[in-house]
Amino acid sequence: MNREITTATVLKTGPGSSVQDLGRWGHASFGVPVSGILDLRSFHWINHLLQNQKNDAVLEISQPGFTIQFDSPTSIALAGATASIKLNGQDTENSGLIPIKRKDILEIGGISAGARIYLGIRFGFKTEKILGSRSFYEGLTKISQLSKGSKIPYSIDSGATPIYNAKARWSVDWYQNETIFVYPGPDFSLLKENVKEKLLNETFRISQLSNRMGIQLLELLENELPELPTNPVYPGTIQLTSGGKLLILLKDAQVTGGYPRILQLDEESQWVIAQKKPGDLIQIKLKKL
Repeated sequence: MNREITTATVLKTGPGSSVQDLGRWGHASFGVPVSGILDLRSFHWINHLLQNQKNDAVLEISQPGFTIQFDSPTSIALAGATASIKLNGQDTENSGLIPIKRKDILEIGGISAGARIYLGIRFGFKTEKILGSRSFYEGLTKISQLSKGSKIPYSIDSGATPIYNAKARWSVDWYQNETIFVYPGPDFSLLKENVKEKLLNETFRISQLSNRMGIQLLELLENELPELPTNPVYPGTIQLTSGGKLLILLKDAQVTGGYPRILQLDEESQWVIAQKKPGDLIQIKLKKL
């Protein structure tokens, strides 16, 4: 069914806000990363509430101070981080469905838990598809992040004023745990036993060097590994640099790398790490293959 397209206008945003879906797969041989949503649990929850298709695009917002105005009626849903949310200046829910009328303004204020907020809309945001995905990526899509004045297309939903007898509640307990689970990487066996012990028993902190490409941990790890040839890497790969820095690769990371690949996050831990902010603590726990 063809639906009339309208737009939402970004009135205010910090760096890093973007449109994301499940990403673009099958193009790594051309150097194109997967991209796509970092926190899949939040993404699927939103599209489930909105009764959308599983790959309908949402907004990924990593900074407070995001404001957007909708030109036409629709329904939206929020998940991920917890923040102060206002609709037309009045406090509103962080979770559940929110009916939107013409010219409504949504504001996302200070984030109290988590690192990324996801805003979904009925039928998904309708930005241009590149290689089968609407996910923003610098050098591939026309823009890599939203800015003040950005126009985001979406489909009008004329039935967007439902009456709800119950409201779905979004829990943030799942990402507040410090433990992330990993499998041994291809180069894990090259580590000395005392280094493995430190890696798996000490607590690490998320550094300020954190974006969609990856997360660097503050604490250094002894590294006497030999130089390695460039090899494939994937979202969730943990690399150890020659200087002892631990790098956790995320969805916009390069598809190859020369640093030793010592660990690989399991899928759910990739969602958890996406909701960790600078200063948060993590502890690495090995899963058995």
